[in-house]
Amino acid sequence: MKTFISAISQKEYPISEQAPAKTIRKSIYDLIKKEHPILSNKSTISVSELNQYRQKYLSEYLIREVGELTTLEEDVLQTIHNEKTISTKRDVLEEQENNTVGQRLADKVASFGGSWKFIILFGIFILIWMMINIIFLFNKGFDPYPFILLNLILSCLAALQAPVIMMSQNRQEEKDRDRAKQDYMINLKSELEIRILHEKIDHLIIHQQQELLTIQQIQIEMMDDIMAQIKELHNNK
Repeated sequence: MKTFISAISQKEYPISEQAPAKTIRKSIYDLIKKEHPILSNKSTISVSELNQYRQKYLSEYLIREVGELTTLEEDVLQTIHNEKTISTKRDVLEEQENNTVGQRLADKVASFGGSWKFIILFGIFILIWMMINIIFLFNKGFDPYPFILLNLILSCLAALQAPVIMMSQNRQEEKDRDRAKQDYMINLKSELEIRILHEKIDHLIIHQQQELLTIQQIQIEMMDDIMAQIKELHNNK
């Protein structure tokens, strides 16, 4: 198997991993040149080494744009390095979510308390309460007008229902913040991967152009040889 020696690490790599320095984007080439001044346009490095400097360039780019890297940016760079997806991480987090009995009860109370079903049922309950005390008990029942007991029940219900609903809303806000962080990480990872993809496409285009130039040179040399042979045959005649 053919191999080559990397100009920056002096290690031996397969020829299939060869990346000529002149095909590297200038920003990344300057970064490598800063650490390895011996690098020139005629030098070659390995694709794995090039990917390391691409990741380093992305890190420095993020630092320039947003300042010091947060844990979110570091996680994004790590997923790019490990070639993992962030969306699956969200699915795992949702599957691993274990709510307590109180949390599940708070969610059910908040869901029922904020529905038309609760409003209609409670409205019917209030009407029945008022009809029993005014019509059937002639306003002399257990809670005559102005319905002091009913007001007390409503006040207690509101006092208990409000904190339960707030607990459920706070948990929902935490979920929304986690989803927003995941969305930010996914968008950032997409942007960085697009930049890497541009780097790879540029590398492939330049490499193909070099191959085409080499093929053209070989074809010209073959044509010169053929023309020389024709001239030689013509002279011999």
